[in-house]
Amino acid sequence: MAKKATISLFSSIRKIIDDTRKDIYRTTNYKMVTAYYFIGKLIVENEQQGNEKAGYAASTLQILSDQLNEIYTRGFSVDNLENMRRFYLAYAISETTSRKSKQVQQGFQGKGSKKNDSSISEMISRKLPESTPVFNLSFSHYVFLSRIETLPGRKFYEIETTSENWSLEELKRQYNASLYERLVLSRNKKKVKALSKEGHVIAKAADAIKDPYVLEFLGLKQQAMYSENDLEQALIDKLESFLSELGKGFLFVGRQYRITIEEDHHHIDLVFYHRILRCFVLLDLKLGDLKADDLGQMQLYVGYFDEKIKEAAENKTIGIVLCKNKKESIVKFTLPKDNKQIFTSKYKTYLPAKEELQMLMEPGESYYPGIK
Repeated sequence: MAKKATISLFSSIRKIIDDTRKDIYRTTNYKMVTAYYFIGKLIVENEQQGNEKAGYAASTLQILSDQLNEIYTRGFSVDNLENMRRFYLAYAISETTSRKSKQVQQGFQGKGSKKNDSSISEMISRKLPESTPVFNLSFSHYVFLSRIETLPGRKFYEIETTSENWSLEELKRQYNASLYERLVLSRNKKKVKALSKEGHVIAKAADAIKDPYVLEFLGLKQQAMYSENDLEQALIDKLESFLSELGKGFLFVGRQYRITIEEDHHHIDLVFYHRILRCFVLLDLKLGDLKADDLGQMQLYVGYFDEKIKEAAENKTIGIVLCKNKKESIVKFTLPKDNKQIFTSKYKTYLPAKEELQMLMEPGESYYPGIK
């Protein structure tokens, strides 16, 4: 009995310590990132002296780096100071901060006076409420984000990184896999604008679908010979990466899911559940061109799940046919015009060039978030 009480006491104390350490990390990280922002601000103002067109004096950063490293020994290399400078330039007019944070920042828009310098120190030392932080991510995240040229792309990746808790490596992977461009291609102009303001919001089945899906993490060569079973096994072996590629809300249910209809057995390649949409998601893999029979087969699966598997409180089942090549005419003439349940998407076993996806977008409109 005493041992159980000790275990309970230990768990409670450990939770307090772990929560405190997390809070200390968040607070310290926030203050350091804020400090780097204002260091970048001072560097820019010192260089420009009020002239926005003034050239960049590289010698300034070298001298500053030498002086700071004499005191702090590390963290202030020329490259890192340049990162702080770029960070400030990228976020000085960013709309990603909250209204309250914007009001706080407005006090630091003057030239580098002593009064302003004092205000900066006060700003860095002040802890804002958690609901209104200026910067939520690590400085390494912001170094990468600040290199994305267009504001819509940068804002989208920042929102998604924050909400999905992406590591720096995952952020880079999603960027390199052109997540933003792929979502742009499946949305109208109004929805595209929402991406940069709200991130990837899933309100209906179509919102959860990407086209194409990028499976470069499988390590399959573009022209290699492999079967549908090989592809399925590779996805299972890399399930965590595949769930990340599918996007937010997907939970794995099973593979080769068997259903029986009038004594005939059918096997669905992969079955997922979407916790946001509250519905099952069935996925069938096809190596070659999409055929009408593939869509008919998926209609059978979806109809069965809606009738036999899903609960009354759950929403209608979604079916995705993932294929190497998709013919839009096959989709148009096979599925009903009011179809909202069955989708077809291509998959690529390599990272597509952003320029390749850009060419598919509407003429005259550019959503390409390039890297400087």
